[in-house]
Amino acid sequence: MTSSSSSDKNNSVTSPLPSPSAFIQRLNSYSKHGFDIPEHIRVKFAPMSVPRHRRLQTAAVATWALILPISLSLFLICVSFPPLWPLLIPYLIWAFLFDDAPENGGRPKHWFRDSAVWRFFAEYYPVSCSRRVLRCVSSITLISLQEDELSSEKAYVFGYHPHGIIGMGALANFASNATGFSSLFPGITPHLLTLTANFQVPFYRDLLQAMGICSVTKRSCEHILRKGPGNAITIVVGGAAESLNAHPGTSDLILKKRLGFIKIAIREGADLVPVFSFGENDIYQQLSTEDGSNVHKLQKSFQRIFGFTLPLFHGRGIFNYNLGLMPYRHPIVSVVGRAIHVQQTANPSQEMMEDVQARYIDELMRIWDKYKDVYAANRTRELTLVD
Repeated sequence: MTSSSSSDKNNSVTSPLPSPSAFIQRLNSYSKHGFDIPEHIRVKFAPMSVPRHRRLQTAAVATWALILPISLSLFLICVSFPPLWPLLIPYLIWAFLFDDAPENGGRPKHWFRDSAVWRFFAEYYPVSCSRRVLRCVSSITLISLQEDELSSEKAYVFGYHPHGIIGMGALANFASNATGFSSLFPGITPHLLTLTANFQVPFYRDLLQAMGICSVTKRSCEHILRKGPGNAITIVVGGAAESLNAHPGTSDLILKKRLGFIKIAIREGADLVPVFSFGENDIYQQLSTEDGSNVHKLQKSFQRIFGFTLPLFHGRGIFNYNLGLMPYRHPIVSVVGRAIHVQQTANPSQEMMEDVQARYIDELMRIWDKYKDVYAANRTRELTLVD
């Protein structure tokens, strides 16, 4: 028995561990030895040897996907390390009692918005080619359909559709310069708006502000638009509720009851500009939950309480193609429509808001009808206004 144990021990010590590629081959060969794994649940591993630029693209997207838990972890580390308290306590007092920048235009840093990190972020998706600009561009692409350029002498409210699971296209186009916003619209300063709750997370809040992201409150919208010509806000109109409709091949928008951004535009005299992102709903797979089901009720209740909801979704992983929380490498093309001029009115009537909304929807549908066969060729149904 002693000899056998010794032999086993020696074998366990001297036997080399399989290489990653050998391990993957072994997993993929299980079906040949009686372990038949259904195709739809089989993990499809990525090759270990990939070009450096693709690794950088994956790293940029993975970092953003993990930035919130990283911020929370960093905060907890600081809290648990007393020598850092003399720095942490003043920061928290300033951030949560005195810093009102999220509602006053934020603190955008141009060097950060122009960082190569965001270029890698946009290039993570496959490269597509647009005949409009006659050159190959990163797959998260911003295209202007303006017959006339947007004048820097006006303020603007960009309405972004659809929300998708996370809104990756909105982030790349309006919170960074990765897709060339400043070149397409010179003299216009964009501010992507998000939930106030995001500014309650230490450190994460400062990163958002460096990107020019601000709170989506009424006060924030008014302050930015009143700063003068050339300022713009971007509102993801469908909000958290629309994320539950984000399924590949579909474009189900929540827009009919959304009059708040219309009212803001009329009161501030800002032109409305619809933006439709083809492919935004295709970068994740979401578990379908029927209306009235317990899961759907729980998601809606969570949204009412916290202001956002939790879609049950998955994408790909860092080392595989079909299991993880990273988005699939699917093209996202954001098309900017024609500006809709509004007459500034301090107290717009319901009829006036509905009239402007009708013109806004017409322009959004025009974008869809013109480009759906180019950028949504694999759609399963047409664009639908569900609410």
